[in-house]
Amino acid sequence: MTKRYDRAYFDKWYRNPRSRVNADAEVRRKVALALSTAEYFLRRNARNVLDIGCGEGAWRSHLRALRPTIAYAGIDPSEYVVEQFGKERNIRRGGFGELTSLNLARADLVVCSDVLHYVPESEIREGVAEIARLCNGLAFIEVLTSEDDIIGDLDGLIRRSSAWYRRTFAKAGLVEVGAYCWLSPKLRDSVAEMESH
Repeated sequence: MTKRYDRAYFDKWYRNPRSRVNADAEVRRKVALALSTAEYFLRRNARNVLDIGCGEGAWRSHLRALRPTIAYAGIDPSEYVVEQFGKERNIRRGGFGELTSLNLARADLVVCSDVLHYVPESEIREGVAEIARLCNGLAFIEVLTSEDDIIGDLDGLIRRSSAWYRRTFAKAGLVEVGAYCWLSPKLRDSVAEMESH
């Protein structure tokens, strides 16, 4: 059965206090971490963000609260999301496996939060390479691994090791610099030894 990212899905996992996976305050902390880390390495304020698998665009309002003029673009496979929020929140339709064909603009911060553990391996390598190409500063790639105690939406979840993800990201040229934070290959030479893992 194909997973449906419809209103009921978002009601259950993002709005219902008994089953939601992230409270608003937790999303705000992730946004603050990703934005400040990106700006630390860019040595300036981030100008634009690309959010891959953005859902209803939960990051957008938090980003705008911190950087009112930041440009936000979201990509999501959900027809419901694009129909309901696409125009208002600058979200267009597309799946992770389609990234190379979407003609996306580069961004200072590329976000891919809570997505890859639902994506087939055949799509990940090419998609991560595209993230590395699109990223001017930092990629925030939040992914759950086989070593994690996972709660929430387990339907279609694919358990892979942290070592597998690290190898895949490194092969694409991304440099690990902190919690879910991967530096663009473009900035690789500007990183001090103790700033990376």
